[in-house]
Amino acid sequence: MSKAKNREDVVKNISSRHFIFTPDGSEIPLDLTKPEEVLKALKDVACRPLESYVVSEELKMPPMKEPPSIKAMQSHELVGYEPSSDSGNFRFYPKGYLIFELLRDWAYDIAVNRFKAIQVDSPLLFDWDDPQIKEQAGTFHERHYTVKTPDNPDKEFILRFAGDFGLFKIMKDATISYRNLPLRMYEFSNSFRYERDGELSGLKRLRAFHMPDIHCFCRDIDEGWNEYQELYRNYADLCDASGVEYAVVFRIVDSFYLQNKSRIADLVKYSNMPAFVEVLSDMKHYWAVKNEFQGVDSTRSCIQLSTVQLDVKDAAVYGIDYTDSDGKKKGCIICHSSIGSIERWYYSILEEALKRETPTLPIWLSPTQVRIIPVSEKQLNYCKYLDIDGVRLDVDDGDDTLSKKIARASMEWVPYVAVVGDKEVESGLFSVSIRESGRRVSMTKDELAREVKKSCAGRPYRPLPLPKLLSQRPVFR
Repeated sequence: MSKAKNREDVVKNISSRHFIFTPDGSEIPLDLTKPEEVLKALKDVACRPLESYVVSEELKMPPMKEPPSIKAMQSHELVGYEPSSDSGNFRFYPKGYLIFELLRDWAYDIAVNRFKAIQVDSPLLFDWDDPQIKEQAGTFHERHYTVKTPDNPDKEFILRFAGDFGLFKIMKDATISYRNLPLRMYEFSNSFRYERDGELSGLKRLRAFHMPDIHCFCRDIDEGWNEYQELYRNYADLCDASGVEYAVVFRIVDSFYLQNKSRIADLVKYSNMPAFVEVLSDMKHYWAVKNEFQGVDSTRSCIQLSTVQLDVKDAAVYGIDYTDSDGKKKGCIICHSSIGSIERWYYSILEEALKRETPTLPIWLSPTQVRIIPVSEKQLNYCKYLDIDGVRLDVDDGDDTLSKKIARASMEWVPYVAVVGDKEVESGLFSVSIRESGRRVSMTKDELAREVKKSCAGRPYRPLPLPKLLSQRPVFR
């Protein structure tokens, strides 16, 4: 096989045109060489997330500000830099790892329980001399971690940048019938991309991350499109449910767009928001069409979250085929998709919290969901034995004043804070401050439990990641 072309060779003769695709099916052309005209067109469609995306990612006019989540993830004892590792590799503290694991559980639930995908796992390390690996990876930014083994220093390996390499090798060796298709496969892949030093930015741009990927192996383009559209609609629903602000972006090869414009129109209509579309004169990668759900952070910059890509090339590269009803071997169409890297969702959720006047995490992701604060030492023993099954509840048993304990709960973004004095011990009716609404209400323990659980319905749960009593906790700041 001839040497794989690098990215510059592939893209140098490819041109692009751009437009806004509105939910009513209109195309509004954009000339990115004329920023003032582009900005006017964006104002006319009145979609702030789309405007933020085009300004920051297409016109390359990002604000020169550090995302506030970088400081917040450290001050809240969630995520920290690891000085003994490479840049862009992070340590997760107990509260931060809880959020990571909840997001991982959420991805598993989507992939395996909702989409009925079959889960696999594959190695991190791959032979760079393997022609199939080089063919697929050679045009992918050329940003690989390279590894040499002690007993063969001339042999080069790369760390995977997604789960594709190992999964495609698994599928190449599998016996697949047309009866098995469409076949959905899930892998939670530790992945690595060697981003440049100046590009690294907290959990937004890093070198080691985790990708929950779903690949659908299909008979043909029509079946591939059916999978593509179902994944798109579900990921759009997930983005809406997450509360994260996002823009919709499509990239599509010109000939493919001419044949499938109505399908794109249906998806834009489903999202009910205008989308940015780039039409390419020829293929840059393995896909003929892809979309991106671009999260908007508090600085109005963007980051790709979920994506779906219709791959018309890699099945031939890897030799992935199936036996059709006529007994003949035929190549698959592969629908790539990712729920989005866990770290990028983490970043986007933190950034969304920081857009608010009172920063608040989704309750299902809050490390402490209920904080109990005794008014004095008299109530401490009662508070120690308070518990709510299925709710992360802790107790501030420190020596600080009541006002300092309340302030600490606020600094930690605790969503429900119950102050317990003699009256509460006697009546069982707690005075509860609700962070999101700013209200203070009287609730029984059972009422509090129902409210917390209702807000987390359908989301994963894990127990408290630290000792229940604050006095027993180490500090990771």
